[in-house]
Amino acid sequence: MGNYVITIGREFESLGRDVGLKLSEILGIKCYDKELLSRAAKESGLCEEIFHSQDEKPTNSFLYSLVMDTYSATGYTAAPFLDMPLNHKIFLAQFDTIKKLAEEESCIIVGRCADYALHDFPCTINTFIHADLEFRIKNTMNEFQVNESKAKDMILKKDKQRSSYYNYYSNKKWGNAKSYDLTLNSAKLGVDGCVEMILRFKEIMKY
Repeated sequence: MGNYVITIGREFESLGRDVGLKLSEILGIKCYDKELLSRAAKESGLCEEIFHSQDEKPTNSFLYSLVMDTYSATGYTAAPFLDMPLNHKIFLAQFDTIKKLAEEESCIIVGRCADYALHDFPCTINTFIHADLEFRIKNTMNEFQVNESKAKDMILKKDKQRSSYYNYYSNKKWGNAKSYDLTLNSAKLGVDGCVEMILRFKEIMKY
């Protein structure tokens, strides 16, 4: 059997990363989140700090189709790639890394338009983890030690950032059920419930 990949889109503080880590433990495969940035930086020759500063941030630069057409014909070292805006370089480096990971091993990838990068990969389970605002506010307050107002502001800002990034690069709609195989409410299911649903789906698909 070939490799399979579970991609996890997630609202801020909906515990999507926790779901990924739990799946990783159960399935014995790696979960890539920030780790993906380190590898993409190494393979592209770009500074890792830049990847973290630009991570999942939206863009308003020139047409995405032009970027992809240029990159597909050149790669990292040719002048057209070198002349691209920084955020496009970051996206394309991650895009390449995601595809390489899928070819090398079964794994879990959190965020970063992984479902789009692997749209032609045969064995993927594309999931989106969401939860009501109150649940996420409590999680944010606990993790970052901030008050309710600050927590809500962080959530709205981060969700807007992720949505803009995903919608721009994937030409799909972030959080829309039609963009994924499974959308799961972690406030109702909990981390374990989300994991169970994904594992059931995997079993049905025979991956």
